[in-house]
Amino acid sequence: MVLLESEQFLMELTRLFQKCRLSGSVFITLKKYDGRTKPIPRKGSAEGFEPSDNKCLLRATDRKKISTVVSSKEVNKFQMAYSNLLRANMDGLKKRDKKSKSKKSKAAQ
Repeated sequence: MVLLESEQFLMELTRLFQKCRLSGSVFITLKKYDGRTKPIPRKGSAEGFEPSDNKCLLRATDRKKISTVVSSKEVNKFQMAYSNLLRANMDGLKKRDKKSKSKKSKAAQ
C-alpha cells in the first residue's frame, strides 16, 4: 500500500476513477487513525498512548492500493476537494428500478 500526501491521493483517485469508468469498481474506506502502526496487545495495558490530534485514514483500491492520512487541521480543505471529485466521477451510476423492488417485497409478504 502506498501512503500519499492529500493532493497526490486525490490525483491518483481521479486516475482510478477514469480507469474504471467503463468496467470495474473502486472501493474507498475511511476510518479513524490514531497513529499506531502495531496493534495493542490484549493482555497488558496500553502504555498511555494518546494521539496528539484526530486523524482519518482513507484507502482506495481497484487492485492498486493507495492511502492517505488527513489531520483534523486540514479536513475541511480535503473534504471540499474530495466531495468535488466524487461528484465529478459518479455520474455513470445506474438508477434503481423502484417498480421491480416493490413487487419483490410484496411477493415476500
